[in-house]
Amino acid sequence: MSQPSDKSSRSIHQVAATGYAAGADTYAKGRPGYPAALHEWLRTTLGVGPGAAVIDLGAGTGKFTRLLVDGGADVTAVEPVAQMLSLLSQDLPQAKAVQGTATQMPLDSASADVVVCAQAFHWFASPEALSEMARVLKPGGRLALVWNLRDAQVPWVARMDAIVDRHEGEVPRFYKGTWRSAFPHPAFGELQEWQFENPSMGAPDDVIVRRVLSTSFISALAAEERRQVEAELRELIAQEPELRGRERVSVPYLTFAFCARKLV
Repeated sequence: MSQPSDKSSRSIHQVAATGYAAGADTYAKGRPGYPAALHEWLRTTLGVGPGAAVIDLGAGTGKFTRLLVDGGADVTAVEPVAQMLSLLSQDLPQAKAVQGTATQMPLDSASADVVVCAQAFHWFASPEALSEMARVLKPGGRLALVWNLRDAQVPWVARMDAIVDRHEGEVPRFYKGTWRSAFPHPAFGELQEWQFENPSMGAPDDVIVRRVLSTSFISALAAEERRQVEAELRELIAQEPELRGRERVSVPYLTFAFCARKLV
């Protein structure tokens, strides 16, 4: 798989380009999945099913793409980072995989029923990106935005987030809410919101350590800093009664889903 062109690279946030390229394999292993309730939402609210043309924009390694494929949709995965797109292509040959960005998709106008951005829109939230999504959507098509967010009301999760957040700098993230400034947009109707519980079960190494190490700005850190983050996470696991000595743990997440209809 070829690397993004210079023009394409300039349109990708540098931390995303560097962090995800370096940590593509960790990303695939560490990220949480999506709750069963979201599968029903995809079918009933978005119309994702057999015959639906769906674009997964910022598809990464294909965690969300798989849900769309399993729903029977005709899926095109658009991803700028070559290393991640390569993993997606290997795992999901049923999806058409193309290299592109939110402001430059190599796709025909009015060719999609649905555009989905899962764990991605905060990286490229802008009127220009929304205009490009509107271009590829058919009239009346739907734009969907999906994020998983750890429930920091749980004390040990708040401690985990503190280890992560002090490295974030000015990186855009969902919880900051700055992505909302891209709305309203003249091509889309009102943005509607849903919320689902989504516990992530697994070995602590997977759902805590690898999950954090897959975070773009953590993956982009110097090796010594990444080792320090990992050491702090392992100390948290060793100290926290809900985590210590357990082969499997549950990390509480909330899944936020948003939908807006293309007006014309």
